[in-house]
Amino acid sequence: MPSTYTAVVQQHDEWWIGWIEEVPGVNSQGRTREELLGNLREALDEALEMNCG
Repeated sequence: MPSTYTAVVQQHDEWWIGWIEEVPGVNSQGRTREELLGNLREALDEALEMNCG
């Protein structure tokens, strides 16, 4: 697995949504951009732990 990942981030109305390009199924949302990025990091960590751990 790469040591860096690409987060695609978009704002839709009041929500921020995003996903990790390299890991299918890792996506999240947040009320702020910072919340979204934190949620994506957690989702990515969990996915990597489940698949590699």
